[in-house]
Amino acid sequence: MSEEQAQQLLYQLQMLEGYVGDLAHRENTLVTVLQEAISATESLKELKTKPDASSLVPVGLGTFVKSKISSNEKVVLNIGAGVAVEKDTDSAINYLEARIKEIEVALQDASAKKRDAEARLEHGKQQINQMMQSSRSPPQ
Repeated sequence: MSEEQAQQLLYQLQMLEGYVGDLAHRENTLVTVLQEAISATESLKELKTKPDASSLVPVGLGTFVKSKISSNEKVVLNIGAGVAVEKDTDSAINYLEARIKEIEVALQDASAKKRDAEARLEHGKQQINQMMQSSRSPPQ
């Protein structure tokens, strides 16, 4: 392997390391969003069973105010791009469950891409190691 090829391989490995890092970050973000969506769905399901529930409402900077939920028939749901809609509880649960499925698919995709990139990265590292070994061994 020539020096130019080695430089190119090292550059590719650096790019792959960055890509793996980006995918790991995306994976972590998706896991966080998934947990939040599951929690929201479970909360709405629980609210349906308790018509006169109480809750803590965030008012900012980690400060909460106790509140009584007077109606569990409608919820306001953020659907993205700063848009929120009012939906009945069952529709909101259905929407969230559909989003959970989408997030799970995206998480599986990100995980598969990360595994593939990690495998390519490992293969490239093995090539570099082989090249270094062959350059160290004396000619026969």
